[in-house]
Amino acid sequence: MQKKQGVYAVVAAIAIQLVLGIAYIWSVFQTGVADSIFGGNNAAANLTFSLLLLTMTTGSVIGGKLAVKYTTRRVVFAGGIIASVGFIAASFVTANVAWLLWLSYGIVAGTGMGFTYSTTIACAQKWYPHKKGLITGLIVFGLGFGSVIFAPVLELLISAFGGIGTGETRTFLVLGVISLVVCTIGSIFMKNPPEGYMSDKIATKNSAQLKPVPDRSPREMLKTPQFYLTMGTFLLAVIGGLMMIGFARPIAVARGLESIAALGVVAIAMFNSIGRLIWGMVCDKLGRIHTIIILLLGTAVLSLFVNLAGGYWIFVLLALIGFFYGGLLSTFPALTADLFGAKHMAANYGFVLLGLGVGALISSQLGGYYMNLVDYSADINLMFPAFVIASICAAVGIVMMLILKAMTKRKG
Repeated sequence: MQKKQGVYAVVAAIAIQLVLGIAYIWSVFQTGVADSIFGGNNAAANLTFSLLLLTMTTGSVIGGKLAVKYTTRRVVFAGGIIASVGFIAASFVTANVAWLLWLSYGIVAGTGMGFTYSTTIACAQKWYPHKKGLITGLIVFGLGFGSVIFAPVLELLISAFGGIGTGETRTFLVLGVISLVVCTIGSIFMKNPPEGYMSDKIATKNSAQLKPVPDRSPREMLKTPQFYLTMGTFLLAVIGGLMMIGFARPIAVARGLESIAALGVVAIAMFNSIGRLIWGMVCDKLGRIHTIIILLLGTAVLSLFVNLAGGYWIFVLLALIGFFYGGLLSTFPALTADLFGAKHMAANYGFVLLGLGVGALISSQLGGYYMNLVDYSADINLMFPAFVIASICAAVGIVMMLILKAMTKRKG
């Protein structure tokens, strides 16, 4: 019976993340929202997506703490309602109240997503503690694959509701209804295993670089240098990937590929999703830190070639960057559990996610600034400095991971 409960929890977590992944397809909304609500300001429009990621981190911290006190099931249920309220409120946004999109889609929906995001990952990890990378990869694969499934659906909805610049807000209403239904049903199956479940079967090879440590509360974790190295690396690592994902469609349009830009967004989302699953399995074998270094190296190199890619090759390059970015979202939760234990993983990972949130803000403003220059001049080469900065950030992240590796070896 316990085995079935574990399977149900993982399947429910994947379903919930699948729906939450809809919110990640911001590239589909970017152009229309920028033109109709923010007067053509790409940076202001993309700030909505960045706020969603940032508040998702605070929501994860709050949700993780509440899950310990009130159960995962209740927190996931509450998160679904909060996210739905945010999306539905976003459907009423107009240019006269542009700030409401930041508040509704960005802050309210992001908080609700945070409630469900880290708590579902933590719950599933507890059922399969010997396969944290694989399980995390499966769950965040659902989050990424939601982009693949729903990207063309959202394109059709936007078109049916009046087209680009008009149909985006009404599409937000659909997102709210879908997330409400799925999160409500999925929360029924979110239940943690009994204390000590499978504790004698945890494979030590999964932590070749990291010997098992006692469970640390968020307060204890925040006193360790390992946390700041992990969170700081996450911050630097995501800048390149988020820049490509958030501006994939505008970049394709600037390259003269507007007719197939939507197809390019789907391809990037697909590789992003596959990367989450594959790198989750890889890090169980290769180790978290070694895997993250590989992901950072790939991002650093590929970011420098975006401006050189012509024609359809731009989609290939962006898809590969998405593939590496996806791996970050499956390896960092597993690394967090390895470093600080499973008991407080949901709240602890919420703090680590601050790196993702701050990185999202930097990425949106950096990419938005240079994309505005591109819009004015129709010269995509003006975005090259942003890609160089993303590459440098990834390189610095490699150094930080090497420091973390040295620290864990000394402690071992």
